[in-house]
Amino acid sequence: MDKIKIYYSKDKDTIDIWFGNPDHEVISEEVGEGLILKKDKDGKVIGVEKIYTTKTFNAQKSFPVELVMS
Repeated sequence: MDKIKIYYSKDKDTIDIWFGNPDHEVISEEVGEGLILKKDKDGKVIGVEKIYTTKTFNAQKSFPVELVMS
């Protein structure tokens, strides 16, 4: 598996989490509540995008992030 990549855009208020190569994204499918699945040409989910991040998590100015790795 590729490394998981996490991007937070303060300007767009989105978080993108990639399990695969973002360049392989062919289709995006909104599955509800501002959650978007990013899929490759075979329909495999290679990433997830959460829109309206600070509004969803009721954060004031930016999204607080704690990275936990095990």
